[in-house]
Amino acid sequence: MLATLRVDRRPDVYTYVAVDVPTPGVLAAAAAMVDEGELTTLVVPVEAATRAGLPVVIELAWLTLAVHSSLDAVGLTAAVSGRLAERNIACNVLAGYHHDHLLVPHSRASDALAALAPDHS
Repeated sequence: MLATLRVDRRPDVYTYVAVDVPTPGVLAAAAAMVDEGELTTLVVPVEAATRAGLPVVIELAWLTLAVHSSLDAVGLTAAVSGRLAERNIACNVLAGYHHDHLLVPHSRASDALAALAPDHS
């Protein structure tokens, strides 16, 4: 799968915010949402968090994995996280219906893209 992997980077800088109840403005800006029971975690652009007065705890780059695989494919996450671990790049994975998405430290985005390039050895 990694031989045919294409990685696309979204232009915004993202952060995690955790809220009891998402406000309409923050919810509208959210690129992802996870109901964790005790709180709701949102992935939002840094500027949306700042506008809402929410803390920016980390700056993240959003990478989308474009590869043909099925929902029950085995090994993609392990292979990708292994390549990033080789370069000591932290990574959080969000799985969507069509694509997996990686949140990596914004300062290491170029390193992550290089690590996931098809010609990486």
